Amino acid sequence: MATVAPSRTVLERFPAGHPRGSWPADEYAATQRAQGLDAHVVMDLRTDQFLVVTDTATR
Repeated sequence: MATVAPSRTVLERFPAGHPRGSWPADEYAATQRAQGLDAHVVMDLRTDQFLVVTDTATR
């Protein structure tokens, strides 16, 4: 029996080197959640970016 990983949609990307750290990504995710979208922030170590993602198809 194969397991299917949930698909993620990247809503926005923010550089990890931003002077305010992850705050812009967290603020963007909070705005998306206020609009009813289940958005959260993850760190992409490969690209050194904070990604705001959702597990539901949005676009």
